[in-house]
Amino acid sequence: MGDGIVDVLGTPYQSRVIDLGQDDEGPVVATLVSRRAQAPTGRAVLYVHGFVDYFFQTHLADFYTDRGWDFYALDLRKYGRSLLPHQTPNFCRSLTDYYPELDAAAAIIREEDGHGTLLVNGHSTGGLITSLWSHDRRHRGIVDGLFLNSPFFDFNARWVMRRPIAAAVARVGRARPRRIVPLAVSHVYGQTLHVEQRGEWTYDLAWKPLLGFPVRAGWLAAIREAQVRLRAGLTITAPVLLACSVRSFRGSTWHESAALADAVLDVEHMVRWAPGLGPHVTVVRIDGGMHDLTLSGPTARARLFDEVERWMDAYIERPSRINEAGSAAEPV
Repeated sequence: MGDGIVDVLGTPYQSRVIDLGQDDEGPVVATLVSRRAQAPTGRAVLYVHGFVDYFFQTHLADFYTDRGWDFYALDLRKYGRSLLPHQTPNFCRSLTDYYPELDAAAAIIREEDGHGTLLVNGHSTGGLITSLWSHDRRHRGIVDGLFLNSPFFDFNARWVMRRPIAAAVARVGRARPRRIVPLAVSHVYGQTLHVEQRGEWTYDLAWKPLLGFPVRAGWLAAIREAQVRLRAGLTITAPVLLACSVRSFRGSTWHESAALADAVLDVEHMVRWAPGLGPHVTVVRIDGGMHDLTLSGPTARARLFDEVERWMDAYIERPSRINEAGSAAEPV
C-alpha cells in the first residue's frame, strides 16, 4: 500500500491516484483508497461504489479489517475523489471505460501489495460494472469472490420505459451523449441517508448530492447496453453473493417505510437475473434493508454483515468447499 497519501477520511486511510491518461474532456484519474488490517493475511477486498456515490462507509472497512482483510475502495473516474473540475460528473460512454482502473487496482492489490485472495464488493452500478468485469476477466484468476450489494441489473420503471423507450434514449445517447434526460436519483433515498435530513450518515454533498447529478443520454445508453449483456447471461466462475432488500419503496414523497426498503431500484429485478451470473450464486434478502444495505438501520445492517461473514467463511476462506464444476459442496 505504498505511494499513497493520507486520505480525506484521515488516518489510517491512504489514497493513491491512478493516472488514466486523457479522454475527450481532458486528464482522467481514478483514486484507490486503502486501509490495512491489524496483521497481514494475504487477503484483500476491493469495494466499488454506485452512481452518484463514492467511498465514505468506514464501518464497511471496519467489518473487513476486523476479520483480517486489507480494505481497498476505488473511486471511479469522474466520481468522488476522482472528479476533476473540467469533467462531467459520473459520465461514461461504456461501462468498459472503467476496466482500466479496475485492472490497475487489482494489479496494485495482487502484484504490488502481494495479496493472494481478492474479494470484489460492488454496490448498485458498481455491482453491474464488477459483474461484467469479473466475467470478462474470469480467465485471469483475478477475482476469488464477488459480493453484490443491490446491483443495478434493470431500470426501476414500467416495461414500456425499460425496453422501447430506453432503446430510443440509447439511440439519442450515441448521437448526443451529454444530452440531459429527465431522470434522477430518488430524492427520498437521499433523505433517508444524510444526517442533515432523516438519516444517520455524514458524507460530502458535493460528491454525493441529495438530488443527484443530471442523467446524461450517453450514460443511460451505456447502462442499457451493459444490462442487456448481463441479462443474456454471464459466466462468472468465482462464487457470487447477491444481497438485496425484501421490498422496494415506490413513493415520490417521504414516508417512514422508505427507510426499510430499496427506494432506488426494484429488488425483484435483482433476484430475477441473479441465476444468470454464473454457476455458483447465493441470494440473500435483508428485511428492512435500504438500497445501500450497508447504510440500513442497525438491525438490517447487522443481519447483512452476519450473512456476508457466513458466506465468506464458507466460500472464500475455505474455497475447497466448492468443486471444480463450480457447485457448492455444502449449501449456505
